[in-house]
Amino acid sequence: HKFTSKTVIRPEPCGVCGSRIRFGKTAIKCCQCQLLLHTKCREQCPSLCVPRPHHHAWPREGVLADFAPSTPPLVPTLVVQCVTEVETRGLTETGLYRVPGVEQLVREWKRKLLRAGGALPALSSVTDIHVVCGVLKDFLRGLKEPLVTFSLHAAFLRAADIPDDAACDTALCHVVSKLPPANRDTLAFLMLHLLRVSQSPDCKMDVLNLSRVFGPTLVGHSSANPTPLAIMEDTPRQCKVVARLLSLPPSFWRGFVGTEQENLVPI
Repeated sequence: HKFTSKTVIRPEPCGVCGSRIRFGKTAIKCCQCQLLLHTKCREQCPSLCVPRPHHHAWPREGVLADFAPSTPPLVPTLVVQCVTEVETRGLTETGLYRVPGVEQLVREWKRKLLRAGGALPALSSVTDIHVVCGVLKDFLRGLKEPLVTFSLHAAFLRAADIPDDAACDTALCHVVSKLPPANRDTLAFLMLHLLRVSQSPDCKMDVLNLSRVFGPTLVGHSSANPTPLAIMEDTPRQCKVVARLLSLPPSFWRGFVGTEQENLVPI
């Protein structure tokens, strides 16, 4: 194994003892086979390292562009399909995106969709809509870098901190336009979706609630291995960025994904 040290952002099971490695703890991860374990479990670790096989489906993790189609709007099919399903039957569900889906089903469906690559199995057979929400969040969290990218992370935080609303909006629009095309289009698609969720009285998920849920997922940190201090300092600022992005006019976001979204909905 080729181990490197990593601060755990999302609790994950140890590959040796099976118990959860908690948030903010330091663990070790093999950069060849992705095995993650407690530092103390290293001695009990199986010696055989089997690097992940390369297959033709989507990668298990990658940057957003690895999953995006070749023609605009550059929104991954998985994102479109999850959002379409949520909007079809989830806008009357209380706590949409806040209530967790069954973890095992979320993992199972995410694996199924990633294995399928472009032609995805229908999500209508997933009884619990919270599982579909979980798949979308888990996909976004599993990317090698957050949607706002490592290089623009500080610029997003700075823009959201501007006290004057008009100046803040202008700065955010400018930073959004600097994102890689796939990240920008996907962010626009998600913002329009989250605005629809926030406007549903049944969901009881206003902009503040949604920004708390999606701040860590969409904004993340400025590097793949943030220090525990950075994790603590970033959290309230991540939420602030998403809240400010949701306050931008929908027409701004529609400029990236088109006013009509029929071309995005998978047949």
